[in-house]
Amino acid sequence: MVSSFKEALNKYLGPENLKKIQSVKVGIAGAGGLGSNCAQHLVRSGFSNFVLADFDVVDYSNLNRQFYFSNQVGQLKVLALEANLKQINPGIDVIAVAEKLDQSSIKQVFADCHVVVEAFDDASCKRMLVEAFIYTDKLLVAASGIAGWGKSDDIKVRRVKDNFYIVGDMVSAVREDCPPMSPRVNIVAAKQADVVLSWVLK
Repeated sequence: MVSSFKEALNKYLGPENLKKIQSVKVGIAGAGGLGSNCAQHLVRSGFSNFVLADFDVVDYSNLNRQFYFSNQVGQLKVLALEANLKQINPGIDVIAVAEKLDQSSIKQVFADCHVVVEAFDDASCKRMLVEAFIYTDKLLVAASGIAGWGKSDDIKVRRVKDNFYIVGDMVSAVREDCPPMSPRVNIVAAKQADVVLSWVLK
């Protein structure tokens, strides 16, 4: 199955581009709506080396937008996500980090990653990750403004500097009257994955 999946991707990408993609290690900070969906888009695009970091477990409230299933409720997200990604490509390599990242651990967890995708819910965690990697040579792809529905054309990719991009509408924070919903969350996650793919293929 692995060879068949690779052969199928070769038809779309060519062996040279696929080799580039598979040489890149991607860190994903957060395995919720953004992280889980971005990860599946990246696996479907040929990426095969990941570090997934999240301390949370799957809840029924996650199923409206996250890449999980009802039989996985109660499981650690990083382990459930690893299992789901391997349903797409069993040959991927995943390091699953089931812990809450802080300033002392975040650099170590993603030390050998070429790319870090910010997929946190909490604004302070987002800031912590950006501050940790903005002055490195890693590609950093963050998100801001993903909640609600409609106005999907307002979701843009903004390049802050050569190795730092932010995806979202920069406005729509999650609140009671503006919940996170699958369509917009997936648009942002897909755009994050597309930034990574575009950066790798130049």
